[in-house]
Amino acid sequence: MGQRVNLMEKGQGALKSLFQGGAYMKKSPLDHKLQELVEFRVSQINGCAYCLDMHSKEARAHGETEQRLYSVSIWRETPFFTDRERAALAWAEAVTACHVPDEIYVRVKEHFSEEELVDLTFLVTQINTWNRLNIAFHDVAAVGTYQVGQFG
Repeated sequence: MGQRVNLMEKGQGALKSLFQGGAYMKKSPLDHKLQELVEFRVSQINGCAYCLDMHSKEARAHGETEQRLYSVSIWRETPFFTDRERAALAWAEAVTACHVPDEIYVRVKEHFSEEELVDLTFLVTQINTWNRLNIAFHDVAAVGTYQVGQFG
């Protein structure tokens, strides 16, 4: 098997809109700690090692605890997450699975404004895209090298 395409080197044109989306999310009213938690959970579901490394480091930089990061895959069975975080995690899982039942929509609407819900959905679709790109063009040597704030 040959060397895979270096996504960051050869994909700058295609990635431009994803980087712009990331810049937009930095200005979103959604709490950055919540954003990292959602990105971490979606990356777990998708099995993206690079994104898990990145978002665990960013989450900790935004004040996330080790205990909560270790428990995010079993968030339903722990007391560590707020109702708002639970709604966001349920939404992220449903959107990632491409199946959003009405009860999850009703629950998330109890905790997020319409603007926040659009931003949350955009965040979930963005990290799903990053996960798929990183999995397709994986560079195992890059896993673990991410530095907090590396991409702005």
